Amino acid sequence: MENKNMSDIIEEYLKELLVNEDIIEIKRAEIADQFNCVPSQINYVINTRFTIPKGYRVESKRGGGGYIRIVKVKLIQYKTKLCEEIPEMISNGLTESEAFAILNELQDNDIITLREKHLLHSAFKLTGISRSTEEKLLRANMMIDVLERLTYEEEERDI
Repeated sequence: MENKNMSDIIEEYLKELLVNEDIIEIKRAEIADQFNCVPSQINYVINTRFTIPKGYRVESKRGGGGYIRIVKVKLIQYKTKLCEEIPEMISNGLTESEAFAILNELQDNDIITLREKHLLHSAFKLTGISRSTEEKLLRANMMIDVLERLTYEEEERDI
């Protein structure tokens, strides 16, 4: 008999809930009580096993009425490869001109529209000195978030 660790058991349970549903909402404390573990164990499972590259998007709301929402997403393979390579190259920071070059590449490859390129272009124009380390890191993190979001599709839903 296979000996599973607690993280595997929690992951299996959550994936079972997702078999017939595209979205589940859970309360971290309730799941921790159910499996007799600490809430941080639930965080670990969600942060490592329910990621965008694995086909899941996670949202959370903190506080008394808080929840963790896990949403199944459809990965777009041709976009995934490009959008996985760029973050590795920019993790140390991104200048404004480098950001614009990436946006041009995304539009040239029909990953974003001209309108989306212009909107993102405006967002990447940060205030302050564009050569500052903090600004380059912020711009890189923003680009990584944009690229991650481009790798999946989801159904339109009322929330």
